[in-house]
Amino acid sequence: HLETTNGAYASHFNEKMMTVGAFIRNAIIRFERGKITGTNPYRVGLKMDHGWVYAEGITHWEVDDKERLLLAGHDNQGRLAVALELSLTPFK
Repeated sequence: HLETTNGAYASHFNEKMMTVGAFIRNAIIRFERGKITGTNPYRVGLKMDHGWVYAEGITHWEVDDKERLLLAGHDNQGRLAVALELSLTPFK
């Protein structure tokens, strides 16, 4: 179990300070469905056998030339706040 949040139910006492989250690279996940909710920023969820992977606050996305899905959320100053990158092959 890993949970961190900068999202809807986090307490923000200093809006100038960015809260740090977590970083996991090249983890293998198997999901049965994906879900996108919200109206910019978005919340993306991947339903797995025993829980969910969520990325909350997504503002941008692209599919790159290697067919990887790159999702990112930026704050009002353009700083990266959240990222979710999905690929059939490991990222380098």
